[in-house]
Amino acid sequence: MGHLVVIGGSDAGTSAALRAREIDPTIEVTLLCADRFPNFSICGLPFFLSGEVRDWRTLAHRNVEELEGKGIRLLLEHRAETIDPVRKTVSAKSSDGKAHLLKYDRLAVCTGAVSVSPRIDGIGLPGVFPLRWMADGFALKEFLEKKQPKDAVIVGGGYIGMEMADAFRYRGMNVTVVEFADTVLTTLDPELGRIVEQTLSEHGVTVKTRSPVSAIGREDERLLVTGGDELRIKTDLVLFAVGVRPETALAASAGVRAGERGAIRVNRRMETSMKDIYAAGDCVETWHHLLEKNVYMPLGTTAHKQGLAAGENAAGGNREYQGSLGTQVVKIFDLVAARTGLRDHEAKEAGFDPLTVEFEGWDHKAYYPGAQKLTVRMTGDRSTGRLLGVQMIGSRNSEISKRVDVIAAALFKGMDVSEFPDLDLSYTPPLGSPWDPIQTTAQEWMKQKTK
Repeated sequence: MGHLVVIGGSDAGTSAALRAREIDPTIEVTLLCADRFPNFSICGLPFFLSGEVRDWRTLAHRNVEELEGKGIRLLLEHRAETIDPVRKTVSAKSSDGKAHLLKYDRLAVCTGAVSVSPRIDGIGLPGVFPLRWMADGFALKEFLEKKQPKDAVIVGGGYIGMEMADAFRYRGMNVTVVEFADTVLTTLDPELGRIVEQTLSEHGVTVKTRSPVSAIGREDERLLVTGGDELRIKTDLVLFAVGVRPETALAASAGVRAGERGAIRVNRRMETSMKDIYAAGDCVETWHHLLEKNVYMPLGTTAHKQGLAAGENAAGGNREYQGSLGTQVVKIFDLVAARTGLRDHEAKEAGFDPLTVEFEGWDHKAYYPGAQKLTVRMTGDRSTGRLLGVQMIGSRNSEISKRVDVIAAALFKGMDVSEFPDLDLSYTPPLGSPWDPIQTTAQEWMKQKTK
C-alpha cells in the first residue's frame, strides 16, 4: 500500500496510525509528533495536577515501545512545517534543527486544536497558564511545586475550568472561577449550571459570572485580574480555560479547504478536499449524527473514532465516521453533570418542535442507605415523539455516566421517547429502581405531550 505519514501524535493521529497497520500490516507508517508524548491522555491532566494521579507516565494510553512494536515509526519532537500535495512530501524539523523530507502515498493531518488566547494585556506574565498539552501541564505543575501558590483564578467556566477548580481545591488552594456568561457549564441549561455553581460554592470556590476579564497586571508582587463590573482580584496564579480553536495553518497552507469555524472540511470517510490527504480529530469538522450536518465539536471520544476511520481508509479500507451526539460528562467535586444530543433551544434552531420536561428522582431505592436525588431534563420532538437529548445532574455515586450512555445509544438508533418505558434496564435496590429515572422522565414527557 505504500507509505502513510501521520502528522500529530495525540488521540486521532495515534488511532489512525494503529488502524492503518491493523488493516494492512505491510503499510509503512510514520508518525510525526511535535512533542515527546504520543498517545497521552490530555484529559487526565487535571487529575495529575491535583496530585490524585501521582505519575504522569500513567497518562500514556500506550508507551513508545508499544507503538513501535506495532510497526509505527515514531519521529518525536519533530514539527511538520510544509505539505506539498503535488510532490506528496512533508517537510519537518526536529527539535535540534535537523530537517527531514518525508514522501507519502497517503497523509493524515491530525494537528488537533490550540487553546484560545484572549487578546488582553498581561496574558504572557509569569504565573499565567493555558492547559492544553503535556508541556502546559508540566509547566503548571512546576509552578505549583516551586511557588506553592495559595490563590488561583480560573478564567472560563467550562469543563476544564470545572475540573481545575476541583484540582486546585484538592491541593488546598483558594479558587475563584470567572466566567463571561450567565452561568458556568454553558453546554447545560442555566438551571443546571446554577446547581453546579452551588456545588462549587459549597466546596469553597468563589464564582463570578457575567464577568469579562479585560487585563492582567501586577500589584504588590502578585497578579491582578481586572475586568467589567469592578472585577478586581489579586492572586498568585491565573489559568485560562476559555476554549480551543482548530489548528489548521499547516493544512490551509497546502490548499486544504476549511469548513465549520475554520476547521478542516472532511467527508465522513475523513477525506479532505485534497486527494490522498485525510484529517481527523480536533482540527476537523464533526458529522453530527442527529443534525446530519457538520459542526465543530472537539472531543477526545470523537477524535479516536475519526482517527480510526481515517487510518482504515488510508490503508485501503472503506469506513465512514458515524457521527457525534456531543455526549459529555464531568465530575465536579461530588457532583456529576452530563449531556447528550440537543437541548430545547438547539432543537428549535434545528427545526424540531421540542418539548423539554424535568424530573427529579432518587438514584436508587430511597429505603436503601445513601439514596440521593438526581435531576433529568429530557427533550423530545412534540410532533413525532423522537428523542432529541438529555441533560442530567446528580451525585458522583448516582451512575450519571451510565444513564447518559443509555440515552446516547437510544439517540444513535433514533428511538422515540415512548419506547423508553419498554427498555429492560437492570435493577437492584442499592443501585436503582424498577423504573429508572430516565424511564420515569420519559413517562412524564409523554404526559406533558398530551396536555
